[in-house]
Amino acid sequence: MNIQTFVKNFAEQFDDTDIREIKKETKFQELEEWSSLILISIIAMIKTEYGKNVTGPEIRKCNTVKDLFDLVASK
Repeated sequence: MNIQTFVKNFAEQFDDTDIREIKKETKFQELEEWSSLILISIIAMIKTEYGKNVTGPEIRKCNTVKDLFDLVASK
């Protein structure tokens, strides 16, 4: 698993946010487009791409995309 690919996969879950805005240090919950639907998309992407299960509460504890990457890597 590599951080660049993870950031790309993460950014692809957003429709209206320019993917160039999303970097590993992005505080994703502060993005205007962040919503419960995006949260569900992120959970599904992680399951599909990485075969890992994460929960909404676990994701909400993460501040940055890197924090989320670290969470997925630790599972």
